[in-house]
Amino acid sequence: MPTTLCSAKASYKKQPGTLELTDSHLTWTQDGKKAPAVRVLHLEASSLFCSKEGAAQVRLKLGLVNDEAGHNFTFTSPSAVAYVEREAFKQELTNIISRNRSAAPTPVQKPTPLSTPAKTPAPIQSTSRATSVSSDTRTPILSGIDAATDFRLRKKVLLSNPELLALHKELVMSGHITESEFWDGREHLLLAEAAAEGQKRGRPGQLVDPRPQTVEGGEVKIVITPQLVHDIFDEFPVVAKAYNDNVPNKLSEAEFWKRYFQSKLFNAHRASIRSSAAQHVVKDDPIFDKYLEKDDDELEPRRARNEVSDLFINIGATLEDHGETGNEKDVTMQAGRQRGALPLIRKFNEHSERLLNSALGEVPPAKRQRIDSGNDEDDDAYAQITLDDLRDSEAMDGITLQMQDRERYFEGQLARSASEQAGSEVVDVRAAFAELKHGFRGWETRFSQFRIDRRAGDAALDSMTQNVSARLDIRTRKTNFPPTLFRQLTTCQTAANEFLRQFWTSLYPPPMTATSSATPSQNAAKAAKMAGYLSKTREKVDALVRASQLEGVEPERVEVAMKPLLDAVDHALAFYRARSTKTSTLKTA
Repeated sequence: MPTTLCSAKASYKKQPGTLELTDSHLTWTQDGKKAPAVRVLHLEASSLFCSKEGAAQVRLKLGLVNDEAGHNFTFTSPSAVAYVEREAFKQELTNIISRNRSAAPTPVQKPTPLSTPAKTPAPIQSTSRATSVSSDTRTPILSGIDAATDFRLRKKVLLSNPELLALHKELVMSGHITESEFWDGREHLLLAEAAAEGQKRGRPGQLVDPRPQTVEGGEVKIVITPQLVHDIFDEFPVVAKAYNDNVPNKLSEAEFWKRYFQSKLFNAHRASIRSSAAQHVVKDDPIFDKYLEKDDDELEPRRARNEVSDLFINIGATLEDHGETGNEKDVTMQAGRQRGALPLIRKFNEHSERLLNSALGEVPPAKRQRIDSGNDEDDDAYAQITLDDLRDSEAMDGITLQMQDRERYFEGQLARSASEQAGSEVVDVRAAFAELKHGFRGWETRFSQFRIDRRAGDAALDSMTQNVSARLDIRTRKTNFPPTLFRQLTTCQTAANEFLRQFWTSLYPPPMTATSSATPSQNAAKAAKMAGYLSKTREKVDALVRASQLEGVEPERVEVAMKPLLDAVDHALAFYRARSTKTSTLKTA
């Protein structure tokens, strides 16, 4: 008799039963029956997932080596008891999975017919599941990353795209296609999500300018957060110096900020040249007034800026440009004409410079500015504005065009070119030029007498107007399908489109990459599998036509709506049959 490690009441596919873990198997038996409906060997366990703590239902999912979907169990005892029971199973299964991973790889036995659960309604997948200490060991879709990260990227992509999530549930969860087949051709979505996660968030471009708020009683209030304090210190180093000099010896932190927001120093740091006296009272402060600086309103800025040698971003470079055109200098553009605006303008410029330095600080100097390339002037100018990140590192080879009777095509090309060469005559250049010159005589008179017939233009305009009206009418017209029927039509079309994509990708796979390495035999098996699914599309459409009659919808409307899909499916199946017949003929020969 096997030794029972733990046991609990649990439902499987909405059917109540008992979940039991022995020293050799994990079994689930439906209430009222003696034979277990689910029987899993310890060696078949590969991954474990659990619902989050505090979730409405206490769930556990066990992934198998030869079954990506695995089995989902919901503990039916009261919440407190169910959580304890689930943790006991989790601990035991974690140890089993760890032993499976540490052991030498051995071929896993195929599951016996007993391990296939009875066909019952599909379970509702939990939307709040978290990976346990035993993460997924399936081969990641993207190479170079671990399985847990790959699973997290796939989950984020699905949750951010409801249509893709519905398609995943329809095809993968139901077992029509595997997880790897679903993501084949969609690796760019995972790569984009990984790139978005790897991007470093830059500094906000907004100037630090706390806005006082007036509360009840006429008092002025400013909410101070740690992020605001960090931004103030980063934007105005003099405030950080004042803080280090006076807190906590002379002032407490609360008193420091209260006096700062009422001081002339804060008023000088405001991102506006308008007086803020109406918003708060500016007082003389013996501590903060010591840190005041004279307004930077002289013709030359107080802080010398590095000269910009790149003519593509030097605004002053246009001062002497295009002198040959006779343009005079703009006398209205005089530096320092309005001295009151100079401090604010220079504050904006310094803030912009800090933003650029924070973004480019980690970039090597050779990438920040590319000059003196040794080429001619045009190449050197182009090298200053080209960005390596915008260059495509890999050229797309495309898909090889499969042609029938390729020899006849090239023979026809050769014959046509030979006939053209034979029929061509030697052209007298002088005579041809004289004839052309003679034809241009009196062109001014003929051009002035030229009149365009309005009928051709009016006909073209009417045609375009009717085309736009027809498109607009189609977009504004409602489907008038019942919601249930419309959802079924959409689901059928989406699934068939995915089968078509998988079918053509298997027949004409893209160039071999790190994420796609299927062998020709695997592609052939996949094409046969997809062709089998596509052959059932017409039956599904016929069922929808019959369902539309029960909903009171004309069957012709459903047939018209699904006709493009059926045409694409028929074309794919006809192509597959012709290809299979040709292949079998070649093998026989």
